[in-house]
Amino acid sequence: MDVIETLTTELTGSTARLLATAAGLSDADVSAPSRLPGWSRGHLLTHLSRNADSLVNLATWARTGVRTPQYPDPGSRDAEIETGAVRPAKEQLADLEESAARLAGALAAMPAEGWSAMVGGMRPPDHPAWYVLVRRVREVEVHHVDLGAGYECADWPEAFVRRDLHDAMVCWPHELSTVSEIVVEEVKDGDKHHQVWRELGSGPVLQGDAWALLGWLTGRSSGAGLRVMPEGASGNRPAVADAGPLPAPPPWLTVLAPPHLPATPPEEYP
Repeated sequence: MDVIETLTTELTGSTARLLATAAGLSDADVSAPSRLPGWSRGHLLTHLSRNADSLVNLATWARTGVRTPQYPDPGSRDAEIETGAVRPAKEQLADLEESAARLAGALAAMPAEGWSAMVGGMRPPDHPAWYVLVRRVREVEVHHVDLGAGYECADWPEAFVRRDLHDAMVCWPHELSTVSEIVVEEVKDGDKHHQVWRELGSGPVLQGDAWALLGWLTGRSSGAGLRVMPEGASGNRPAVADAGPLPAPPPWLTVLAPPHLPATPPEEYP
C-alpha cells in the first residue's frame, strides 16, 4: 500500500475506536470535565466534529484549487465549540459520526493530483494535502486520550506513535528545549536497539520507549517509565542519583506540519 492507503486505513481504525468510546458516554459523562483544562467532554467532542469539517475545507481546496480556509477565523471556531459543547450525548455522537463520514467522503473524492496540492491551516507552514490524513489521525488519537474515558497513551497504535514522535523531533523547538538528547528504546527480534536524537538543546538526556516519550512530550502522561540521565550521557546506561527530576516538556506542536515535506505522496511516511 502507498501512504494514502496506509493513512486512510489508520484513520478508519482511529475513528472507529473514538466512535465506540463516544457511544458509551451518557449525558452526564459528556457534561463532565475532560482532561483538557476548562473543557468538558462535550467541548472536546464538538471540537473533533468541527475539526473534521475544517479538514473537508482543506480537501476542497486541494481538489478545486480554490483557497478554502480551514476555519474562517479563530473566533468563529471557538464560538462553534462553545455552542456545541452543551448538547446531549446522542447529538454529540451523531455529529461525530456525520462529520467523520463527510471527511471520509471528501478524502475518497480526492483526485490523485490533489494530494500534492499545497494547503494551510491556522498556523504555518503550508503542507501538501496528503498530510491532512496525518493531522486527522493525530487529532483523533491525542484527543481520544483527552476524553479520559478509558483510552490511554498505551493504547495508541505503533504506527501513529512512531510517526508523531518523528515529526515532533523534526519540529523540535531548540530554543525552548528542556533536554539535550532523546533516546528511543526499541525491541526488535528480542534485541534492544536505540534511536538517538541529539543536539536538541541543553538539559538532561531522556530515555524510554516511544509511547512514554510521546505521552510526555504531548503532556498526555506523567512520563512514568522514562529515565533521566545527565547531559552528555547517552545510550543504554542506568539512571544515576544526581540526574535530576523529569523536566517539563517543551511546547508541543508549535507548527502543524514539518517543513519540506515531499509534495508527491511517498510510499510511506516517515
